[in-house]
Amino acid sequence: MRHQSSATVPAAITAIGSRQHSAAAAERSPRGYGLALGALGVLAFSMSLPATRVAVQELDPWFVAFGRAVGAALLAAAYLRITRAPRPTRAQWRRLSIVAAGVVVGFPLFTSLALTTETAAHGAVVVTVLPALTAVFAVLRAGERPPLPFWLAGAAGLLAVLTFVAVTGAATGALSIADLFLLAAVVLCGLGYAEGGALARDLGGARTICWALLLSLPVTLPVTLIAAAAHPPRADTASWSSFAYLTAVSMFLGFFAWYAGLARGGVARVGQVQLAQPVLTLLWSALLLGEAVTPAALAAATVVLACVILTQRTRSRR
Repeated sequence: MRHQSSATVPAAITAIGSRQHSAAAAERSPRGYGLALGALGVLAFSMSLPATRVAVQELDPWFVAFGRAVGAALLAAAYLRITRAPRPTRAQWRRLSIVAAGVVVGFPLFTSLALTTETAAHGAVVVTVLPALTAVFAVLRAGERPPLPFWLAGAAGLLAVLTFVAVTGAATGALSIADLFLLAAVVLCGLGYAEGGALARDLGGARTICWALLLSLPVTLPVTLIAAAAHPPRADTASWSSFAYLTAVSMFLGFFAWYAGLARGGVARVGQVQLAQPVLTLLWSALLLGEAVTPAALAAATVVLACVILTQRTRSRR
């Protein structure tokens, strides 16, 4: 009997260690999946500024900003009907209004107004502050508490991107009204990202953006009709193709992955994947416009990737 009791001690220790290992693996799995979804969302968003720049060349910026939200709302209504999604609670509707103000109305409107006079590369410079703002709003709205190494790694990535755009000449010129529009856009977007990522823990990424789009429809639809009446939309194939991308991908499908990633991996942590977005935006411009990819771009991309990896290795507290 004594022999059997002593034999069970190592087995019990082994079982406890196995359970701890399984728990740790289960904890890492959602974070890794969240990071992958977040990266997919950033890839979708990285073409938003170039596509907006092309669209507003021939289409009214108000039509571009609100028309794509109307088109995405129609897709959202179909998705919610097919999936028979339950209606949000009253508290969730209030939080959805913040999401709608940030990512459905604020960011599209102010970037469309800014890119009528500025380039997508210039817009990419201002977007570099978006990961930092998302992390700040994650503390304020999502209840996350990233540790100091997280902030240091994020700051290093931000510095790398700012250095890259300065070296490549994208950061030229004085502060203009377009810069103020872009700053307003990223502040509202950071708020919408953080609130939507936190809300997606309950609603899911797809339903969060879909309900936000429908909630915005009483605003976006009248503005779209007024803009279309004032400036009838006539454009070439490139402008309409860009508008279609903004509607179906930037305003709709991209958020499926993005909000799901923020919910699974943490708003602050997965939000740092956005550090790669300005570099991707400039690389998309190079591919679409035939510009050469410089060694500086490759070096910046490597540094940013390293910083993103460092942010993913930190643990946030709630």
